Amino acid sequence: MQASTFTVKGNTGFGLQNRRILQGVSDLRSRNLAGKSLRMTERNSCFGVSMDSASMGIELGRARRTVQSVFGSSAKARSHRVRAAGEDIEDAAPLKVQGQSSGSVLPYVGVACLGAILFGYHLGLDQTFLVQAFSKFYAISIFSSGWIVSTVLAGAFVGSFTGGVLADKFGRTKTFILDAIPLSVGAFLCTTAQSVQAMIIGRLLTGIGIGISSAIVPLYISEISPTEIRGTLGTVNQLFICIGILVALVVGLPLSGNPSWWRTMFGLALIPSVLLAIGMAFSPESPRWLYQQGRISEAETSIKRLYGKEKVAEVMGDLEASARGSSEPDAGWLDLFSSRYRKVVSIGAAMFLLQQLAGINAVVYYSTAVFRSAGITSDVAASALVGAANVFGTTVASSLMDKQGRKSLLLISYTGMAASMMLLSLSFTWKVLTPYSGTLAVLGTVLYVLSFSLGAGPVPALLLPEIFASRIRAKAVALSLGVHWIMNFFIGLYFLSIVTKFGISTVYMGFALSCLVAVVYITGNVVETKGRSLEEIERELSPAI
Repeated sequence: MQASTFTVKGNTGFGLQNRRILQGVSDLRSRNLAGKSLRMTERNSCFGVSMDSASMGIELGRARRTVQSVFGSSAKARSHRVRAAGEDIEDAAPLKVQGQSSGSVLPYVGVACLGAILFGYHLGLDQTFLVQAFSKFYAISIFSSGWIVSTVLAGAFVGSFTGGVLADKFGRTKTFILDAIPLSVGAFLCTTAQSVQAMIIGRLLTGIGIGISSAIVPLYISEISPTEIRGTLGTVNQLFICIGILVALVVGLPLSGNPSWWRTMFGLALIPSVLLAIGMAFSPESPRWLYQQGRISEAETSIKRLYGKEKVAEVMGDLEASARGSSEPDAGWLDLFSSRYRKVVSIGAAMFLLQQLAGINAVVYYSTAVFRSAGITSDVAASALVGAANVFGTTVASSLMDKQGRKSLLLISYTGMAASMMLLSLSFTWKVLTPYSGTLAVLGTVLYVLSFSLGAGPVPALLLPEIFASRIRAKAVALSLGVHWIMNFFIGLYFLSIVTKFGISTVYMGFALSCLVAVVYITGNVVETKGRSLEEIERELSPAI
């Protein structure tokens, strides 16, 4: 596809052509000073350009360097790096359309976050001892209860990879609609379950659904969010996961007095599942995915709905600059391990690996015991306090993400988590702290959760879609989330055995060391993406060959 351009023909050298360009600029400015109005319209273009002042782009041929300039009384040219086909990287000024955007992405981010709420809600159902209630209701064994819990994680692992494949093949919005099927069917089977087998199948389908959601919610939000607020909107994903967990805890309060209440809790999950499918049927597809599929007119329509018609030229210009010099198809799974993408994919996987090795699941698991030592006997109250701290910290992170930056929040987060883990470890071992051990353990737990929610929790899901190139984005996100679910499974499987052998204090100290390792790794490998477009990040980290 071509941008809106006027072609300078002839066999003159680049210097002569550059002088002609400058002469043209001088003429334009002279006419503007004389009070005359000049409007230049595009030719051979796939999208429209609307500007308050005159604009001119010069194309020096298919194999020539591309120079774009925008002139306006108040416009400021911003230099960025563009790789032209077969050429070196040159400075260019991208199209920047002045004026307020008439579109809004917020309603569509809200619809996508229904998937995040369901993610958190189904995780929260296990935390409210829902499985134990089911076990008592049907008098099943502990082994069967373990299968009911583990099938969710197994399903999530499968779903995270499935989500990446579906998102590449059918698009982001259609994948959301497909995702509503296992979420709805799984919730229905759990609600009506009369046997362990039915419950296991229902939880497996639910796990597949939340696995798909974990992959496509941050992917879709990152691809439709404007650069200047992408960090804030990306953090909303983690915020709604935390809200979903809290909702599950609140909904679970009647469970102690009504043993059959678990059916209602599963049944309530049907509502957001259906709303997700309906909402996504009316939501715009990701313009980046449409452009990559060659569906240019549909990409323009999507941009108009998301940002307003006045932003079409700017966004399409960024997409074209990213695609220029590369007509590559969607990447296969093996491409993720090629020399071009290996480093960035390893960073993405490491983000979730370090997140799990930092001990968040252990802290949440032991939070009830810690709070009991401080006199808080209600398990639900303890879980609610941890959930509230998570929501508060994530809300703060959302306000700081586009100001402080992703990398700095990660460093602050892991440093705080390391200090909190050390406090937890010492509160169990130092005799001098014995009189205050309960209070210090609670303080360490809350500080850890707050630190986690500032960076280690929300940033990986936001950062990964930003650092991955468009042709590998869906599959690379799926692979990284696969690492997350595998680590989640094995930590849950072996954690109690390790605690029994080494003691909780030693395990906490090990988690503290993992947090310090994360600080070192992030300092040396993670790039800052704040205030940069996805296309600009892609050109730096995964330049076209």
